[in-house]
Amino acid sequence: MQKPIVKGARPTFFEELALQRWDDHRYYHQSRINQSLHFFSALCFITAYVFVPINPVVSVLLGWILAMVSRQAGHFFFEPKSYDHVNQATHEHKEAIKVGYNLHRKVWLMSIWVLSPLLLVWDPALMGLMTPHESAYDFLHNTSVLWLVVGAGAVALRTLYLCIFWNVQSGLVWCTKILTDPFHDAKIYSGAPLALLRGELIDPMHDVVGSP
Repeated sequence: MQKPIVKGARPTFFEELALQRWDDHRYYHQSRINQSLHFFSALCFITAYVFVPINPVVSVLLGWILAMVSRQAGHFFFEPKSYDHVNQATHEHKEAIKVGYNLHRKVWLMSIWVLSPLLLVWDPALMGLMTPHESAYDFLHNTSVLWLVVGAGAVALRTLYLCIFWNVQSGLVWCTKILTDPFHDAKIYSGAPLALLRGELIDPMHDVVGSP
């Protein structure tokens, strides 16, 4: 992955998209385990996209349980959180400038996701918004709908926040990045599992170190 070149004072939409992807890669994807989990997650998300018109329940379950859990596990448990000598930045600095969901915000998001099915236990009709479940599959279906709302809401709220407090282009760029990340990650991290099998736990980041 090469460093994007931005001309002028204000980047275009696609230049900013390249910049957000570049920062995400160099700051948050140095662990080969994390990269490999992102490659697996990307394949799961792409499969989930395919299943949207076929079986939305399968799509949502794939997206949350397999794709999202593996993706965030890579960040929480395997990504280095000490001083980043490659980018000469502290973990705290990277968390503070994170455009999307940093680890603190991800804790809240994942907590909401895990606890949200309890709403269906407390009120199966969810204040009249759903048909009460009568079987395990019905509960699974209603849970998948709830998780779809959680996921869409998380993207929509962060996009709105960025549009208001940053600028509209940055918000729309981030939303585009999130939706297309599976395809991008599948491409740039396809070699991570092989590198991991060779015993390379940390990406040497030659593309970052060698960039001006």
